[in-house]
Amino acid sequence: MTWTQDPIYVSGMLCMFVLFSVWLTKFKSFRSIGTPILVILVTAIAANFGFIPAASNGNPVYTGVFVYLAPMGIFIALLEVDLKSIKKAGGQILLMFGIGALGTFAGVLVAWFLVKPAALIGPLANAVAGMYAGTYIGGSINFNAIALSYQVNEHADLFAATTVVDNLIGTPWIIATLIIPKYLHKLFPRKKLFPISSENQKITTKETISIADMAAILGLAFLAMAISKFVFQFFPQIPEILTLTTLALILAQVKFIQQLSGAHTIGFFLILIFLAVIGTLCDLSMLSGLGDLAGMLIMFVGIIVLVHGLVIFGVGALFRIDWDVIAVASQANIGGNTTALAAAESMNRPDLLIPGVLVGSLGNALGTYVGFFLAGMLG
Repeated sequence: MTWTQDPIYVSGMLCMFVLFSVWLTKFKSFRSIGTPILVILVTAIAANFGFIPAASNGNPVYTGVFVYLAPMGIFIALLEVDLKSIKKAGGQILLMFGIGALGTFAGVLVAWFLVKPAALIGPLANAVAGMYAGTYIGGSINFNAIALSYQVNEHADLFAATTVVDNLIGTPWIIATLIIPKYLHKLFPRKKLFPISSENQKITTKETISIADMAAILGLAFLAMAISKFVFQFFPQIPEILTLTTLALILAQVKFIQQLSGAHTIGFFLILIFLAVIGTLCDLSMLSGLGDLAGMLIMFVGIIVLVHGLVIFGVGALFRIDWDVIAVASQANIGGNTTALAAAESMNRPDLLIPGVLVGSLGNALGTYVGFFLAGMLG
Protein backbone atom coordinates (compact mmCIF):
# COMPACT_ATOMS: atom_id res chain seq x y z
CA MET A 1 0.00 0.00 0.00
CA THR A 2 1.40 3.40 -1.03
CA TRP A 3 1.05 6.40 1.29
CA THR A 4 -1.55 7.97 -1.03
CA GLN A 5 -3.77 4.92 -0.43
CA ASP A 6 -3.50 5.02 3.37
CA PRO A 7 -7.04 5.34 4.83
CA ILE A 8 -5.99 8.08 7.26
CA TYR A 9 -4.43 10.14 4.44
CA VAL A 10 -7.46 9.60 2.20
CA SER A 11 -9.88 10.60 4.99
CA GLY A 12 -7.92 13.77 5.66
CA MET A 13 -7.78 14.70 1.98
CA LEU A 14 -11.54 14.22 1.56
CA CYS A 15 -12.13 16.69 4.40
CA MET A 16 -9.62 19.12 2.87
CA PHE A 17 -11.37 18.94 -0.49
CA VAL A 18 -14.66 19.84 1.19
CA LEU A 19 -12.92 22.74 2.96
CA PHE A 20 -11.36 23.93 -0.30
CA SER A 21 -14.71 23.76 -2.10
CA VAL A 22 -16.44 25.76 0.63
CA TRP A 23 -13.63 28.34 0.43
CA LEU A 24 -14.04 28.61 -3.35
CA THR A 25 -17.69 29.65 -2.92
CA LYS A 26 -16.46 32.87 -1.31
CA PHE A 27 -15.62 34.01 -4.83
CA LYS A 28 -18.44 35.20 -7.06
CA SER A 29 -17.34 33.14 -10.07
CA PHE A 30 -17.63 29.89 -8.08
CA ARG A 31 -20.61 30.78 -5.89
CA SER A 32 -23.15 30.11 -8.64
CA ILE A 33 -21.73 26.62 -9.18
CA GLY A 34 -22.38 25.62 -5.57
CA THR A 35 -20.38 23.63 -3.05
CA PRO A 36 -21.79 20.17 -3.98
CA ILE A 37 -20.72 20.44 -7.61
CA LEU A 38 -17.36 21.95 -6.65
CA VAL A 39 -16.67 19.08 -4.25
CA ILE A 40 -17.29 16.55 -7.03
CA LEU A 41 -15.18 18.46 -9.55
CA VAL A 42 -12.26 19.11 -7.16
CA THR A 43 -12.12 15.50 -6.00
CA ALA A 44 -12.50 14.19 -9.54
CA ILE A 45 -9.52 16.25 -10.66
CA ALA A 46 -7.48 15.07 -7.66
CA ALA A 47 -8.34 11.42 -8.32
CA ASN A 48 -7.56 11.64 -12.03
CA PHE A 49 -4.16 13.22 -11.27
CA GLY A 50 -3.35 10.59 -8.64
CA PHE A 51 -3.43 12.74 -5.49
CA ILE A 52 -5.89 10.22 -4.02
CA PRO A 53 -6.89 6.80 -5.36
CA ALA A 54 -9.80 6.55 -7.77
CA ALA A 55 -12.73 4.54 -6.46
CA SER A 56 -12.17 2.00 -9.21
CA ASN A 57 -8.94 1.06 -7.42
CA GLY A 58 -10.81 0.47 -4.16
CA ASN A 59 -10.22 1.90 -0.69
CA PRO A 60 -11.74 1.01 2.71
CA VAL A 61 -12.58 4.68 3.34
CA TYR A 62 -14.82 4.77 0.27
CA THR A 63 -16.54 1.58 1.37
CA GLY A 64 -17.17 3.03 4.83
CA VAL A 65 -18.64 6.19 3.35
CA PHE A 66 -21.01 4.20 1.12
CA VAL A 67 -22.14 1.82 3.88
CA TYR A 68 -22.37 4.15 6.86
CA LEU A 69 -21.86 7.86 6.21
CA ALA A 70 -24.07 8.10 3.12
CA PRO A 71 -27.24 6.66 4.77
CA MET A 72 -26.52 8.69 7.92
CA GLY A 73 -26.17 11.88 5.90
CA ILE A 74 -29.43 11.19 4.09
CA PHE A 75 -31.26 10.60 7.38
CA ILE A 76 -29.89 13.72 9.09
CA ALA A 77 -30.52 15.94 6.06
CA LEU A 78 -34.15 14.82 5.96
CA LEU A 79 -34.64 15.85 9.59
CA GLU A 80 -34.97 19.39 8.19
CA VAL A 81 -38.02 18.56 6.07
CA ASP A 82 -41.03 20.21 7.70
CA LEU A 83 -43.88 18.95 5.53
CA LYS A 84 -46.25 21.61 6.89
CA SER A 85 -43.95 24.41 5.82
CA ILE A 86 -43.91 23.30 2.18
CA LYS A 87 -47.02 25.48 1.64
CA LYS A 88 -44.78 28.52 2.19
CA ALA A 89 -43.09 27.77 -1.09
CA GLY A 90 -45.94 29.39 -2.97
CA GLY A 91 -48.32 27.85 -5.47
CA GLN A 92 -46.41 28.62 -8.65
CA ILE A 93 -42.99 27.32 -7.67
CA LEU A 94 -44.61 24.24 -6.14
CA LEU A 95 -46.57 23.76 -9.38
CA MET A 96 -43.46 24.09 -11.53
CA PHE A 97 -41.54 21.71 -9.29
CA GLY A 98 -44.31 19.14 -9.76
CA ILE A 99 -44.32 19.73 -13.54
CA GLY A 100 -40.55 19.28 -13.58
CA ALA A 101 -40.87 16.01 -11.67
CA LEU A 102 -43.45 14.78 -14.19
CA GLY A 103 -41.09 15.83 -16.97
CA THR A 104 -38.34 13.72 -15.43
CA PHE A 105 -40.70 10.76 -15.02
CA ALA A 106 -41.76 11.05 -18.67
CA GLY A 107 -38.14 11.49 -19.74
CA VAL A 108 -37.09 8.23 -18.09
CA LEU A 109 -39.89 6.34 -19.84
CA VAL A 110 -39.10 7.92 -23.23
CA ALA A 111 -35.37 7.18 -22.80
CA TRP A 112 -36.11 3.62 -21.65
CA PHE A 113 -38.09 2.76 -24.77
CA LEU A 114 -35.86 4.65 -27.23
CA VAL A 115 -32.42 3.62 -25.92
CA LYS A 116 -33.30 0.18 -24.47
CA PRO A 117 -30.54 0.22 -21.80
CA ALA A 118 -31.22 -3.35 -20.63
CA ALA A 119 -29.45 -4.63 -23.74
CA LEU A 120 -26.11 -3.38 -22.41
CA ILE A 121 -26.65 -3.00 -18.67
CA GLY A 122 -28.56 -6.23 -18.05
CA PRO A 123 -30.68 -6.88 -14.93
CA LEU A 124 -29.58 -3.65 -13.20
CA ALA A 125 -30.98 -1.45 -15.99
CA ASN A 126 -34.20 -0.80 -14.06
CA ALA A 127 -32.17 0.25 -11.01
CA VAL A 128 -30.16 2.70 -13.13
CA ALA A 129 -33.40 4.14 -14.54
CA GLY A 130 -34.70 4.55 -10.98
CA MET A 131 -31.44 6.23 -9.93
CA TYR A 132 -31.73 8.84 -12.67
CA ALA A 133 -35.43 9.35 -11.96
CA GLY A 134 -34.65 9.94 -8.29
CA THR A 135 -31.72 12.28 -8.86
CA TYR A 136 -33.56 14.41 -11.43
CA ILE A 137 -36.58 14.81 -9.18
CA GLY A 138 -34.75 15.87 -6.03
CA GLY A 139 -30.97 15.68 -6.27
CA SER A 140 -28.11 13.24 -5.73
CA ILE A 141 -29.37 12.02 -2.34
CA ASN A 142 -31.99 9.97 -4.17
CA PHE A 143 -29.54 8.72 -6.82
CA ASN A 144 -27.28 7.27 -4.18
CA ALA A 145 -30.09 5.97 -2.00
CA ILE A 146 -31.40 3.80 -4.84
CA ALA A 147 -27.89 2.79 -5.93
CA LEU A 148 -27.07 1.65 -2.40
CA SER A 149 -30.29 -0.32 -2.10
CA TYR A 150 -29.83 -2.16 -5.42
CA GLN A 151 -26.07 -2.51 -4.71
CA VAL A 152 -25.19 -0.83 -7.99
CA ASN A 153 -22.19 0.68 -6.20
CA GLU A 154 -20.72 -2.84 -5.93
CA HIS A 155 -20.43 -2.95 -9.72
CA ALA A 156 -17.53 -0.52 -10.08
CA ASP A 157 -17.64 -0.07 -13.86
CA LEU A 158 -21.39 0.50 -14.02
CA PHE A 159 -21.56 2.79 -10.98
CA ALA A 160 -18.59 4.82 -12.18
CA ALA A 161 -20.17 5.20 -15.61
CA THR A 162 -23.58 6.23 -14.22
CA THR A 163 -21.95 8.78 -11.91
CA VAL A 164 -19.67 10.27 -14.54
CA VAL A 165 -22.51 10.57 -17.03
CA ASP A 166 -24.79 12.09 -14.37
CA ASN A 167 -22.19 14.82 -13.80
CA LEU A 168 -21.45 15.13 -17.51
CA ILE A 169 -25.10 15.83 -18.38
CA GLY A 170 -26.55 17.18 -15.14
CA THR A 171 -23.89 19.81 -14.45
CA PRO A 172 -24.21 21.59 -17.82
CA TRP A 173 -28.00 21.69 -17.38
CA ILE A 174 -27.61 23.27 -13.96
CA ILE A 175 -25.36 25.90 -15.54
CA ALA A 176 -27.79 26.35 -18.44
CA THR A 177 -30.69 27.10 -16.11
CA LEU A 178 -28.66 29.98 -14.70
CA ILE A 179 -28.20 31.45 -18.19
CA ILE A 180 -31.48 30.71 -20.03
CA PRO A 181 -33.79 32.91 -17.85
CA LYS A 182 -31.71 36.03 -18.57
CA TYR A 183 -32.39 35.73 -22.30
CA LEU A 184 -36.00 34.60 -21.90
CA HIS A 185 -36.73 37.64 -19.70
CA LYS A 186 -35.50 39.87 -22.54
CA LEU A 187 -37.44 38.06 -25.25
CA PHE A 188 -40.58 37.24 -23.25
CA PRO A 189 -40.77 39.51 -20.15
CA ARG A 190 -42.48 38.06 -17.08
CA LYS A 191 -43.66 39.79 -13.93
CA LYS A 192 -41.62 38.85 -10.87
CA LEU A 193 -43.74 36.55 -8.75
CA PHE A 194 -42.74 37.34 -5.18
CA PRO A 195 -42.36 40.71 -3.47
CA ILE A 196 -38.99 41.01 -1.75
CA SER A 197 -39.55 40.92 1.99
CA SER A 198 -37.25 40.73 4.97
CA GLU A 199 -38.51 37.22 5.69
CA ASN A 200 -37.64 35.95 2.23
CA GLN A 201 -34.25 37.65 2.18
CA LYS A 202 -32.97 35.80 5.21
CA ILE A 203 -32.00 32.14 5.28
CA THR A 204 -29.91 30.45 7.91
CA THR A 205 -26.54 29.24 6.63
CA LYS A 206 -24.72 28.92 9.98
CA GLU A 207 -25.66 26.97 13.09
CA THR A 208 -24.43 26.82 16.64
CA ILE A 209 -24.11 23.17 17.60
CA SER A 210 -24.22 22.07 21.24
CA ILE A 211 -23.00 18.72 22.57
CA ALA A 212 -26.58 17.80 23.53
CA ASP A 213 -27.93 18.55 20.04
CA MET A 214 -25.08 16.65 18.38
CA ALA A 215 -25.64 13.67 20.68
CA ALA A 216 -29.36 13.66 19.88
CA ILE A 217 -28.88 13.97 16.10
CA LEU A 218 -26.15 11.33 15.82
CA GLY A 219 -27.91 9.04 18.30
CA LEU A 220 -31.14 9.18 16.32
CA ALA A 221 -29.21 8.53 13.10
CA PHE A 222 -27.45 5.44 14.47
CA LEU A 223 -30.66 4.07 16.00
CA ALA A 224 -32.65 4.71 12.83
CA MET A 225 -30.02 2.86 10.80
CA ALA A 226 -30.17 -0.03 13.29
CA ILE A 227 -33.99 -0.13 13.08
CA SER A 228 -33.80 -0.09 9.27
CA LYS A 229 -31.47 -3.09 9.28
CA PHE A 230 -33.74 -4.88 11.78
CA VAL A 231 -36.82 -4.27 9.61
CA PHE A 232 -34.94 -5.46 6.52
CA GLN A 233 -34.08 -8.75 8.24
CA PHE A 234 -37.77 -9.56 8.75
CA PHE A 235 -39.12 -7.83 5.62
CA PRO A 236 -36.38 -8.05 2.96
CA GLN A 237 -38.78 -6.68 0.35
CA ILE A 238 -38.57 -3.27 2.10
CA PRO A 239 -35.23 -1.57 1.27
CA GLU A 240 -33.34 -0.22 4.29
CA ILE A 241 -33.13 3.24 2.80
CA LEU A 242 -36.93 3.47 2.49
CA THR A 243 -37.35 2.66 6.17
CA LEU A 244 -34.62 5.15 7.01
CA THR A 245 -36.25 7.86 4.86
CA THR A 246 -39.68 7.23 6.38
CA LEU A 247 -38.31 7.38 9.95
CA ALA A 248 -36.54 10.66 9.14
CA LEU A 249 -39.68 12.26 7.71
CA ILE A 250 -41.77 11.18 10.71
CA LEU A 251 -39.21 12.45 13.21
CA ALA A 252 -38.80 15.70 11.27
CA GLN A 253 -42.40 16.64 12.12
CA VAL A 254 -41.79 16.35 15.89
CA LYS A 255 -41.33 19.72 17.58
CA PHE A 256 -38.40 18.53 19.70
CA ILE A 257 -36.52 17.40 16.59
CA GLN A 258 -37.26 20.66 14.81
CA GLN A 259 -35.68 22.56 17.70
CA LEU A 260 -32.39 20.66 17.48
CA SER A 261 -29.56 22.77 16.13
CA GLY A 262 -26.95 21.24 13.90
CA ALA A 263 -28.87 18.89 11.60
CA HIS A 264 -28.15 21.04 8.57
CA THR A 265 -24.43 21.36 9.31
CA ILE A 266 -23.85 17.70 10.20
CA GLY A 267 -26.07 16.29 7.45
CA PHE A 268 -24.69 18.59 4.77
CA PHE A 269 -21.09 17.81 5.77
CA LEU A 270 -21.70 14.05 5.56
CA ILE A 271 -23.35 14.50 2.18
CA LEU A 272 -20.40 16.58 0.96
CA ILE A 273 -18.00 13.85 2.09
CA PHE A 274 -20.12 11.36 0.18
CA LEU A 275 -20.09 13.62 -2.90
CA ALA A 276 -16.30 13.84 -2.55
CA VAL A 277 -16.17 10.05 -2.83
CA ILE A 278 -18.52 10.31 -5.82
CA GLY A 279 -15.88 12.55 -7.38
CA THR A 280 -13.35 9.71 -7.12
CA LEU A 281 -15.68 7.67 -9.30
CA CYS A 282 -15.21 10.15 -12.15
CA ASP A 283 -12.34 8.14 -13.55
CA LEU A 284 -12.11 9.41 -17.11
CA SER A 285 -9.65 6.71 -18.10
CA MET A 286 -12.21 4.12 -17.03
CA LEU A 287 -15.05 5.90 -18.85
CA SER A 288 -13.04 6.01 -22.06
CA GLY A 289 -12.59 2.27 -21.76
CA LEU A 290 -16.29 1.55 -21.32
CA GLY A 291 -17.06 2.29 -24.95
CA ASP A 292 -20.65 1.48 -25.87
CA LEU A 293 -21.88 1.59 -22.23
CA ALA A 294 -20.72 5.19 -21.79
CA GLY A 295 -22.23 6.24 -25.11
CA MET A 296 -25.54 4.57 -24.31
CA LEU A 297 -25.74 6.21 -20.86
CA ILE A 298 -24.97 9.65 -22.32
CA MET A 299 -27.82 9.22 -24.77
CA PHE A 300 -30.14 7.83 -22.06
CA VAL A 301 -29.50 10.66 -19.59
CA GLY A 302 -29.45 13.30 -22.32
CA ILE A 303 -32.97 12.34 -23.34
CA ILE A 304 -34.18 12.44 -19.73
CA VAL A 305 -32.84 15.97 -19.16
CA LEU A 306 -34.04 17.16 -22.59
CA VAL A 307 -37.60 15.96 -21.94
CA HIS A 308 -37.52 17.47 -18.43
CA GLY A 309 -36.39 20.83 -19.84
CA LEU A 310 -38.97 20.87 -22.62
CA VAL A 311 -41.77 20.00 -20.22
CA ILE A 312 -40.95 22.41 -17.40
CA PHE A 313 -40.09 25.41 -19.61
CA GLY A 314 -42.85 24.60 -22.13
CA VAL A 315 -45.61 24.35 -19.51
CA GLY A 316 -44.16 27.34 -17.67
CA ALA A 317 -44.33 29.38 -20.87
CA LEU A 318 -47.97 28.39 -21.42
CA PHE A 319 -48.88 29.49 -17.89
CA ARG A 320 -46.72 32.64 -18.20
CA ILE A 321 -44.73 31.72 -15.09
CA ASP A 322 -41.77 33.86 -13.99
CA TRP A 323 -38.71 32.41 -15.80
CA ASP A 324 -36.62 32.62 -12.63
CA VAL A 325 -39.21 30.55 -10.77
CA ILE A 326 -39.07 27.91 -13.51
CA ALA A 327 -35.28 27.83 -13.38
CA VAL A 328 -35.14 27.50 -9.59
CA ALA A 329 -37.78 24.75 -9.70
CA SER A 330 -35.74 22.90 -12.35
CA GLN A 331 -32.62 23.31 -10.22
CA ALA A 332 -34.51 21.84 -7.26
CA ASN A 333 -35.37 18.84 -9.48
CA ILE A 334 -32.01 18.26 -11.12
CA GLY A 335 -29.62 19.31 -8.37
CA GLY A 336 -31.65 19.43 -5.15
CA ASN A 337 -32.18 22.24 -2.67
CA THR A 338 -28.52 23.27 -2.47
CA THR A 339 -28.28 24.10 -6.18
CA ALA A 340 -31.74 25.69 -6.06
CA LEU A 341 -30.44 27.97 -3.32
CA ALA A 342 -27.31 28.75 -5.37
CA ALA A 343 -29.49 29.53 -8.40
CA ALA A 344 -31.65 31.98 -6.46
CA GLU A 345 -28.53 33.70 -5.14
CA SER A 346 -26.86 33.92 -8.55
CA MET A 347 -30.05 35.38 -10.07
CA ASN A 348 -30.15 37.99 -7.32
CA ARG A 349 -33.54 36.66 -6.23
CA PRO A 350 -33.45 36.52 -2.41
CA ASP A 351 -37.23 36.11 -2.54
CA LEU A 352 -36.71 32.64 -4.05
CA LEU A 353 -34.19 31.36 -1.50
CA ILE A 354 -36.63 29.86 1.00
CA PRO A 355 -39.13 28.60 -1.65
CA GLY A 356 -36.27 26.96 -3.56
CA VAL A 357 -34.93 25.23 -0.46
CA LEU A 358 -38.40 24.07 0.54
CA VAL A 359 -39.32 22.50 -2.79
CA GLY A 360 -35.83 21.03 -2.98
CA SER A 361 -36.46 19.39 0.38
CA LEU A 362 -39.72 18.07 -1.00
CA GLY A 363 -37.74 16.55 -3.87
CA ASN A 364 -35.40 14.89 -1.38
CA ALA A 365 -38.45 13.40 0.28
CA LEU A 366 -40.25 12.25 -2.89
CA GLY A 367 -37.44 11.39 -5.28
CA THR A 368 -36.44 8.17 -3.55
CA TYR A 369 -40.02 6.87 -3.58
CA VAL A 370 -40.52 7.72 -7.26
CA GLY A 371 -37.14 6.21 -8.16
CA PHE A 372 -37.98 2.94 -6.41
CA PHE A 373 -41.41 2.94 -8.04
CA LEU A 374 -39.94 3.31 -11.54
CA ALA A 375 -37.21 0.75 -10.85
CA GLY A 376 -39.85 -1.73 -9.71
CA MET A 377 -42.15 -0.95 -12.62
CA LEU A 378 -39.42 -1.40 -15.23
CA GLY A 379 -37.86 -4.43 -13.53
